[in-house]
Amino acid sequence: MIEFHYEIDFKLPDELGTTRWLTKSITLMEKEVGDITYIFCDDAYLLKINQDYLQHDTYTDIISFDYSKGNMLSGDIFISIERVKENALNFEVSFEEELKRVLIHGVLHYAGYKDKTEVDAKEMRVQENKYINLK
Repeated sequence: MIEFHYEIDFKLPDELGTTRWLTKSITLMEKEVGDITYIFCDDAYLLKINQDYLQHDTYTDIISFDYSKGNMLSGDIFISIERVKENALNFEVSFEEELKRVLIHGVLHYAGYKDKTEVDAKEMRVQENKYINLK
């Protein structure tokens, strides 16, 4: 089950459509939807998580905690809407596109994709684009 929670004054315009898109993406990855929770927050909220759990003192757009077992993808995905808005401006894309990129990014981590090396980051971007453009 995919759930959405809001720690800020933000709401996905189409939760059902987003759930369908994410479910279809996960199915195409040959994985199963487990319990995936998205928590939308601001920079301060996500910075605190980054400091407390990852010992990083930096802002980020997404932090995901992976509880997947086998092919069943599960976890908590925290997204800073402030970072998504700023990244959209910096990358010259719409807020909607950048939000989709971050939404699928966490799921791709659960599916085994990494982004720490240049090669891995390039493959992550290819996969993000593949699913962003999925109808």
